[in-house]
Amino acid sequence: MAVERADAVRNRQAILRATEELLALHGPERTSLDSVAARAGVGKGTVFRRFGSRTGLFQELLAERATRIRDAIDNGPPPLGPGAPPRDRLLGFLDELAKLAAKNIALIAAHEQACAADKHQDPTYRRWHDHVTGLIRQIRPDADAEFFAHMLLGSFDGELVRHITDRGGVSRLRAAVRDLAATILP
Repeated sequence: MAVERADAVRNRQAILRATEELLALHGPERTSLDSVAARAGVGKGTVFRRFGSRTGLFQELLAERATRIRDAIDNGPPPLGPGAPPRDRLLGFLDELAKLAAKNIALIAAHEQACAADKHQDPTYRRWHDHVTGLIRQIRPDADAEFFAHMLLGSFDGELVRHITDRGGVSRLRAAVRDLAATILP
């Protein structure tokens, strides 16, 4: 595996940070590759070559924000990591996703908007969906695990997260998603 040049690493971090800042300030509609490049202090070509499009940029930023959760699922301690009962792992994952979504509402909304035509094929969504589907299959082998996984992940729609957290914070979102999980997975 090739080692990434230090300037490329710096540019990547500057681009992702600029994207996050612009999303928080102006929302996805006014976050363009031009504005990201200007804020990051790089050329538009650097952004385009690195990410390909706004969709690629938003996908990469979400994937980076989700890295800690992915690592905890793969190698971390229970309840997220291997070794915990599937129900505990599912609830732990949903709790972490609630925190991630509440902290990154603008990014979640931008990601959904950019990936709308193919949301279910996004690599981060696929990883989350596969994880949740596998856990549901262990908990309720008789259930349509794929559908239930989509339903639970749908709870993290950007506008829904904004609405719920504006009226009760991340604790309300977390409790509501846990209640939904308990309803479909007794």
